[in-house]
Amino acid sequence: MSDAPEPVRKPGSRASNRRSFRQRHPAVVWSVVLIVLLPLVGGAAYAWNLKRQLDDVETVRLNAKNAPDPDEGRALNILLLGSDKGEPRKGQPQGTTIAEDAASGDWPVGKYRSDTLMIVHIPADRKKVYLVSVPRDSFVPVYDAKGRTDHSEKINAAFSAGGPLATINTVEKLTGLRMDHLTIIDWAGFKDLSSAVGGVEVTIPRSFYDPQQKVQWNAGRQTLEGNKALQYVRTRYGLAGGDFDRIKRQQNFMRSLMGKMLSSGVTSNPRKLTRTVSALTDNLTVDEGWSGTAMAKLALSLRGITTDDVTFMTAPVQGTDTDPTYGSIVVLQEDKLEELFDALGDDTMRAYLEKYPDDVLPDAEEVS
Repeated sequence: MSDAPEPVRKPGSRASNRRSFRQRHPAVVWSVVLIVLLPLVGGAAYAWNLKRQLDDVETVRLNAKNAPDPDEGRALNILLLGSDKGEPRKGQPQGTTIAEDAASGDWPVGKYRSDTLMIVHIPADRKKVYLVSVPRDSFVPVYDAKGRTDHSEKINAAFSAGGPLATINTVEKLTGLRMDHLTIIDWAGFKDLSSAVGGVEVTIPRSFYDPQQKVQWNAGRQTLEGNKALQYVRTRYGLAGGDFDRIKRQQNFMRSLMGKMLSSGVTSNPRKLTRTVSALTDNLTVDEGWSGTAMAKLALSLRGITTDDVTFMTAPVQGTDTDPTYGSIVVLQEDKLEELFDALGDDTMRAYLEKYPDDVLPDAEEVS
């Protein structure tokens, strides 16, 4: 799929472009997985409503050619990319979106930061979903939009320096997997989504203070929405595991949000449904090859999925280190990383998880 000289499992070519109907500010990512996991729990009416609104979202062009319904009958890998909007540097365009910047041919280096990166794998039988978070400080070869690399750096630099296509090239080289689709969602969209469902319940195992956001977290069960929900998933200061614990919080919140939607009648309540769909699509960017019809069909194919069918994981990590140029970095465990992505590519995740049962996200009460 990338233009890089080294092969991936399903190579192709990509170029950047856009199709834009509205001015938006696309950016972060974990709630975007809901577009894959939740929409069709409510059935065809939900799917049709979603499809209609998705036809209007901003897009970036990644595929040169797309066959009709290319996703049917095969496994899919979806790159869920998150990014703070950031501030453009002097001389860079003001008020433009990711889609517009990607289409311009002159990506604004340093304007955006992708602090959240997840890979969603959906097997061909649509019976399970696997979500793998890659730590933002993972030290890997970083590729540009043309598939070239001359150095290693933190993986979040790929988006900042080269945009969506560079990030996909980097992830494809790291994993050996083709990224079939790209999805990006704004922080504001995440806040709106948590509010649209009436808040999301989490458990704080112990009390602690986050000095970065100046938030006191008290132990116990809490229902979070809006800014408070955003603070929960962004917290890393005050947590023993730092960014690793933040990843667990992000995944835990997604899991709880999914459960809330499945159990509370959100998909059968017209008002909540409208707010939820709007919270997604008003802040969404996807690849141009992923039509509203194709997304709706995918959602319908996942209508039997429950939270028990979704496995949340983090890419295997060997440890942390300090690089003289890039500071604190995460060192991935290469052998196990290859084993994981081979299992995803071959749809042999059951055997992988039997071998590494402790790699999955802990129960909600155990997430810091």
